[in-house]
Amino acid sequence: MCKVLKVSESGYYKSLKPKRRPKRRELLLVKIKEIISRYPDNDNYGAKRVHIDLRQQGEKVSYPTVYRIMRDNDLLQKKKRHPNGITKEDREAQKAENILQRDFTADEPNTKWLTDITEISCYDGKLYLAAVLDCFDSQIVGAAMDDNMRKELAVGAFDDACSRTGARDMLCHSDRGSQYTSGAFRDALAARGATQSMSGTGKCYDNAKMESFFATLKKEKLYKFDTRKWRMADVRTIIFRYIFVYYNRQRIHTSNPGGWPPDVIRRSYYEGRSSNAKTA
Repeated sequence: MCKVLKVSESGYYKSLKPKRRPKRRELLLVKIKEIISRYPDNDNYGAKRVHIDLRQQGEKVSYPTVYRIMRDNDLLQKKKRHPNGITKEDREAQKAENILQRDFTADEPNTKWLTDITEISCYDGKLYLAAVLDCFDSQIVGAAMDDNMRKELAVGAFDDACSRTGARDMLCHSDRGSQYTSGAFRDALAARGATQSMSGTGKCYDNAKMESFFATLKKEKLYKFDTRKWRMADVRTIIFRYIFVYYNRQRIHTSNPGGWPPDVIRRSYYEGRSSNAKTA
């Protein structure tokens, strides 16, 4: 038969032996690579987020195992520098109290908002991004971008957040930059019944959760290409897509229950409220 099939006798008997089953580590490696390749920005995932994603899929695996597999296959991300804040304190303006007191927790959406401004160097000038973050689920509920960091930028981000959520009567915390002590910004807060809170002088940790978002945006997205070679309009589009398509809807957030993205947490909250209202 071997002569008819034109195969060696040893090759024939080798083919009859049961094939080796892939080891569990090999199967996990395949799943880890699938997670990383699922969305372009998932290549920023470290072992912690990959572990959460596997658990969400029902995979029973320990964090040390995930870490070792990623380490042994050069899949771990290197830490990158964090950006520094750019807003400057207005020493002459009337200040608001630090009501937040570094308590970045919230039991309901739109009760505690954080806001700040960061800058990005582009080919045709500096782009400034003002963003508003909801402490409930770490969602970016509003943003504004411009080629300057005047008070209108801060007002624009707050108004965008209010327009998207329909929220009012929230606590809004910022640093003591002149944009946030301006009459225009305080008028915008008053129009929505918002209470203003401000960080202490020189205390960057008072708004740490907001600054952490900017660090994430830059190390996961903007540091991966030289924005100085890109036009401002293109960088704006990249930032918008990262925030409102990926960060809010797809990215695993280790600070959220189960690691779920902000949009999932928010929808679950409102669906739960709706179910409770029907059964009441």
